[in-house]
Order: sequence, then C-alpha cells, then structure tokens
Amino acid sequence: MYKGGKIIVSLIIFIGIFTIPFFYNMGKANAGPDINLNSPVIQQLADKQCVEPTEFMRANHMQILSQWREEVVRNGQSVYVNSQGKSFEISLQNTCLKCHTTEAEKAAKTGGTSNSAVNASPQFCASCHVYTAVNPNCWDCHFEPKGAMK
Repeated sequence: MYKGGKIIVSLIIFIGIFTIPFFYNMGKANAGPDINLNSPVIQQLADKQCVEPTEFMRANHMQILSQWREEVVRNGQSVYVNSQGKSFEISLQNTCLKCHTTEAEKAAKTGGTSNSAVNASPQFCASCHVYTAVNPNCWDCHFEPKGAMK
C-alpha cells in the first residue's frame, strides 16, 4: 500500500474527530418538558379521567383529534364514546382545553375568569410540540388562544 501509514493515521484522526460529539453527549439525553397534568381544574373534577387513559392519550392524541375532526366535519357527529363507554363532546376548546391549560391554573390562583376559551394557554400544547418540532394545524380552524405560539 502506497503511504498506508499516513492513510491509516488520517482515518483514525477523522473517526476520532467525527465521534467526539457522540462521546461528549453520551448520557446527557434531554428528558423533555415536564407537563403538569394535575391542574386545579382537574383536581376539582369528581372523575379525574381524560377522554382516554393517560398513556393512550400521550401516544395517540393527534389521531383522536384527527378522528374527531373527521367525525364532526364529514359525518356531523358531536359525541365521542371512549373505550370505557363514557360520552364526551367532540370539541378541542370545550373538552380538551377545559382541563389542559396553564392559564386556567393561573386564573384559579388569582381569581381570574373561568372561561376555558379565554384561559386556554398554548403553552400546555406548545411545550411538547416545540420540543419535538411538531407544528399541528389546530389553530387553522379553531380560535387561537391569546398569546399562542404557532
């Protein structure tokens, strides 16, 4: 091999430089946003259950919202029956954002309005969506909460 020693040394240096970021960040994975699912609104509920179980909602909330959109817009249905047989109004603002807001927590502490549409904070949604670089199109059709991040 012609100049084999220099080629091998160059490859070792290249591999070393290329892998430095991987070794530097090893064991430093970001845990992601910490979402408070126990808001004052949820604490006041007799049945502290979302439309589906928590783990299912974390994994499939966008599929449920898409299904809801299809049911309302295409089929005219306005009631969702969950896996336990309980019925819910199909509404992002009146069902989901009634409990899942951060502004509602502030309002409960400061005596603000209890209207979920007014209190609905995009920060509940945005904290995970920004972290995962997902841009949902919810606010294309729904009224955007005050101060929402798109």
